[in-house]
Amino acid sequence: MNEDNHVRRSGETPPSGLPGPGVPPIALARWCAGNGWPVHPLAPGTKTPPANCRDCKDQHHNPRTCPCPRAGRPCHGFHAGTMDRKHIDSWWTASPNSGVGVACGPANLVVIDIDAHSTAIPARSRLLPGIEIHDSVDLHGLASGFDTMALLAAYRQQADPAQDATTLRVRTPSGGVHVWYRLPTPEVRYRSSAGSSPKVALAWQVDVRAEGGYIVAPTTRTRQGTYEPLGTARLPAPLPAWLAHELARTGHVVAPQQAPAAAAVPRARGPLRPVAAHRILDPLLDEVARCGTVTEGAAFTEKLNRAAFTAGGLTAAGHLEESDIRELLTATAHAARPQQTSHNEKIIHDGLAAGAARPLHLKGRS
Repeated sequence: MNEDNHVRRSGETPPSGLPGPGVPPIALARWCAGNGWPVHPLAPGTKTPPANCRDCKDQHHNPRTCPCPRAGRPCHGFHAGTMDRKHIDSWWTASPNSGVGVACGPANLVVIDIDAHSTAIPARSRLLPGIEIHDSVDLHGLASGFDTMALLAAYRQQADPAQDATTLRVRTPSGGVHVWYRLPTPEVRYRSSAGSSPKVALAWQVDVRAEGGYIVAPTTRTRQGTYEPLGTARLPAPLPAWLAHELARTGHVVAPQQAPAAAAVPRARGPLRPVAAHRILDPLLDEVARCGTVTEGAAFTEKLNRAAFTAGGLTAAGHLEESDIRELLTATAHAARPQQTSHNEKIIHDGLAAGAARPLHLKGRS
């Protein structure tokens, strides 16, 4: 990317004056980019990115290498995040009512997303993953992520992030709060997660927006309401050390990329039939991709596991290249479920390994 096109240049002090309500989204996008945060459009009136172009819809490819963002097309959501003034002006001139999303990973941001959804309260063992809440602790009145976040802070004898006036906090239209923090060092990265996950969560109804995710910029307006900044802080403070520890404890640290490659799929001898192999695999990938249009009830995990298992068998039989297929599975899964990258990668890793134990020779399994 040409540095001359960046809104923020080396040595410049980032602006702190957040555009107020009613200011055009293009001004908000420029302000975010000026703070070093790559931005991408959100469909007008919503908190989700617009649909991909036709080519990206029809083809399975890695969003990280897709040529569309470089060509000025905001495909693949947060993967299109940019600080390039030319693209920003082009996107928001073409669609002036588009909202503004911020790609958290490239922006070195960790946002604690505290929800206030009206849902059934799970067992106390799931309220603070990894922390046993003794029966003597009175949980009467606990109803949302505000309560579990306050409970976690109390357990650690720390201030409640929802009340942290030193950092940017944003009230969401649904009544939740986004607490923005910046990473004090880029060496340690954190992954996104959902507060409903039984395996990787900071707390019940507390999501984490970081690597592999995006956040709605403050003052963005949707049909449900406005993302309203609270207090006086308009920029993120450094991530508190105790929260960094909790993120590490709950498995949010991004593992080195070489780890999945350790389970290389063994190859069996036999005639290579990549075209026939893709005739089997591609419909399964299509099922995974279609889950992106359904937020829940799509059996995403089952479909991704089936595709990975089949890919493992085809790779073990020598019909496909393991590195290419792993990348294709990962790109398809992340496009459909961008907020659960670690979950996606585990399913793919396990499915490929299981499928490798049964090479698929296309004329019957060995």
